[in-house]
Amino acid sequence: MPELFLDRLWPGLLAWTVLYISDYSLTIMCARLYQGGASEKMAFEGSYEITPYYQRDIDSLRRLSPRFFAALLLSLVWLVLVWWLAMEIWPPMYSFGLGAVILLELAIHMRHIRNLVLFRAMVGSDSIRGRIEYPRRLMLRISSIEGLAFSGMFAVIFLFTGSWFVLGGAFTCLSLAGKHLRLARNV
Repeated sequence: MPELFLDRLWPGLLAWTVLYISDYSLTIMCARLYQGGASEKMAFEGSYEITPYYQRDIDSLRRLSPRFFAALLLSLVWLVLVWWLAMEIWPPMYSFGLGAVILLELAIHMRHIRNLVLFRAMVGSDSIRGRIEYPRRLMLRISSIEGLAFSGMFAVIFLFTGSWFVLGGAFTCLSLAGKHLRLARNV
């Protein structure tokens, strides 16, 4: 089955597109729940969205975002370029690149699913009582720790499998962890 995604270009592009669109859609769903009442029980300092590039679109609940489509198009061009270079220079490069984007998205989807379940429990129910406030710095540090945990898990899986795909995921999760730690220090 991995050959389907690694020996041909279009399945990886399709998988990436579906994951990227679902990431944005889940972010909008969670932001809508957050603004619709979850913020009364759990408040995040600043924007609900962590990524500065998307904050205005997510805060305004923009379903169709020109920024999103530009980033999706750019990432697809990048994947095509990595595919082409891999076929010319070193085939594992595409596996690494595809794993880098797909496994990072899957890690981010875990956060979305957790928030979706949590926010639904908060909105219109007594299942969660009280109120908690997250300073921006803590929110970014927690995200950094989650990225580090996924990176470590993918690195261990790489040690057992030798999969360049998995190593790509370890690399981007580690990169995201570092980025969010730097953002936390600058808040």
